Amino acid sequence: MGLKLHGRRLTRSSGHKKALQRNLVTDLLNYEKVTTTETKAKDVRVLAEKMITLGKKGDVAARRQALSVIFDDAVTAKLFNELATRYADRKGGYTRMTKLGPRLGDSAPLVKLELVK
Repeated sequence: MGLKLHGRRLTRSSGHKKALQRNLVTDLLNYEKVTTTETKAKDVRVLAEKMITLGKKGDVAARRQALSVIFDDAVTAKLFNELATRYADRKGGYTRMTKLGPRLGDSAPLVKLELVK
């Protein structure tokens, strides 16, 4: 029996995986939907939910924590101004995953990860 580690490896180094997650979260919050593979979406969904929860807090410490993950300052402003007010009454479950079928090139299962309205 091996040691159970938290999270998915995604066959990347830790720095590459972190950059991938940050890019996907930034794009999800900016465009409010992103199409990616199922395993990447499951991995990124957790981080996106945490970012929206930080946006709902709204204080300076939460803004700095969000800026450490989100690449774009404009997306962070959108998170704290627009998305935080949209989800103010919601206690969680800010994202939805919709299966799209296999990708043509390698048959990887694709999903659309989007923010609920």
